[in-house]
Amino acid sequence: MELQQLRYFCAIAETGSFTRAARETHVSQPSLSQQIMKLEDELGARLFDRLGRTVQLTELGRTFLPRARAVLRDLEAARNDVVEKKASISGPISVGVIPTIAPYFLPPILATFARRFPEVRVTVSEEITPLLLERLRAGIMDVAIAALPLSARAHEFHSFTLLEEKLFAVLPRRHRLARQRSVSLAQLHDDSFVLLRDGHCFRDTAFAACKRARMNPKVIFESGQFSSILSMVGAGLGVSIVPAMAVEKRVGCRYVPLADERAGRTIGAVTLNGRSATRATEAFLGHLAVKM
Repeated sequence: MELQQLRYFCAIAETGSFTRAARETHVSQPSLSQQIMKLEDELGARLFDRLGRTVQLTELGRTFLPRARAVLRDLEAARNDVVEKKASISGPISVGVIPTIAPYFLPPILATFARRFPEVRVTVSEEITPLLLERLRAGIMDVAIAALPLSARAHEFHSFTLLEEKLFAVLPRRHRLARQRSVSLAQLHDDSFVLLRDGHCFRDTAFAACKRARMNPKVIFESGQFSSILSMVGAGLGVSIVPAMAVEKRVGCRYVPLADERAGRTIGAVTLNGRSATRATEAFLGHLAVKM
């Protein structure tokens, strides 16, 4: 049984004529008649009495008509639901972000996105990069915002750049280099460092800058948050390295740009290759791109 056969059957029942039904359904009368015969053969019952140029429903035809109409109505309702869903942007989206980006970058993005797309429900998780990638692989997260490039199995993911930012040395206010316009990490060779602990990708960025300066930082304190690091520097216990977005007014701290032109980091949006994006996800990615 085919849906087109049901459409032809209902058209004949409504018009009382094979000729008028063929005209309304835009099919030749022989084709329409053939499809009705196939439908009757499949049902094992005659649906119409052919009475000259008119037709009338048989008893079984009258029984079948409301069922056929219900099927066609349900099909049309389903089609309309899909069209309406495609036209609207709503539903949930799960976003992951690394801790060294979350408090600085994401709040204004989420605020403007919520105003533009009020029917989208955004949930945010703050985790280090390896855990975000695991959640993308598992399909429980839609988008991750992290530092690029990704180091492990990057071919599994699609990413695009959102912004690039410079790195700064954070020095105690009374540090000997605090008034300089720029500073090289080699000049900080003898200083104690307070840095992010292992697992944070920005720690790798900081150590890469130190390696280019051919110095091995003496790390005396490690933390998972820039706020703790800045408090330690402000107290005069050491120096540190932070990205531009973490530069904030903090008692006792001075921020001096690193002289290394390569000292920076790239922030990007990451999705899983091969996974179909919902309209909500597409809207969020588009919003990120526009805001940058």
